[in-house]
Amino acid sequence: MRGKRIGSGAALLAGALAVTGLALAPAAAAVTPTTATFTASCGIFGGGSATLTATQSGTAATLTLSTTAIKAPLKITANSINSTLTMANSTGSNRVFTGNANPEMNINDPITVGPLNGTVASGDRLDIFGGGLTMVVFGITVTCTATAAQAPGSFVY
Repeated sequence: MRGKRIGSGAALLAGALAVTGLALAPAAAAVTPTTATFTASCGIFGGGSATLTATQSGTAATLTLSTTAIKAPLKITANSINSTLTMANSTGSNRVFTGNANPEMNINDPITVGPLNGTVASGDRLDIFGGGLTMVVFGITVTCTATAAQAPGSFVY
């Protein structure tokens, strides 16, 4: 009977240690920061403060851009803005995020595009400054560039 108690106790101890190890294991690497702001210039279409939101799952990444500085000129249906977002990469080739995802927007609503899909590599450091955004809305191409580096800094993957 004593042998069974020791065996059961050892099994319980091993199980507890395994659970503790899982709880203390480091989280999977993810992009940091997850949001950044910058000032955009979109020529005759305006410009101002904009926010980028980043997500990552392995080498797949998404970026969403939103701004209150540029307003919808007309009602825009969901998933109708074709967007290409190029991010400068201080560790290698620029990364390009594309898609036609956008929410439905009424006249004078702030513009939001994304999530736009792209591929990243471990160690990439991406910044909108040196890249840019091109949107095709109602057949009109709108090109936006950043006037300075994003804050609080580059997205690190």
